[in-house]
Amino acid sequence: MEININTIDNVQIVTLKGDIDSSVASEVTESIIPLVTEKVKIILDMTAVSYMSSAGLRTLLSIHRQASNNNVPLILVGLSEEIQDTMSVTGFLNFFTVSDSLENAKGMI
Repeated sequence: MEININTIDNVQIVTLKGDIDSSVASEVTESIIPLVTEKVKIILDMTAVSYMSSAGLRTLLSIHRQASNNNVPLILVGLSEEIQDTMSVTGFLNFFTVSDSLENAKGMI
């Protein structure tokens, strides 16, 4: 898993590359939760994530809860069709704001 964090126009853009499963779930959480406590706007770019296990779903839900509790805007970008379908079937998709592109997400946040 590769995690890159960049600041553009007061927005933290977190780019994830690789699979999100139990072996990297804590790494993802530990990288993103500090941003939530800083109360910055977050765009989570998942364009390069092709697979997400149930541990990955729990990780996203945990990040969402922390963001909501801290009134931090969080937008998911670039969900693959498979991940979007999985999140939809499990009901997780309803919790998130989702954008099809980074540019659109920047305009939404």
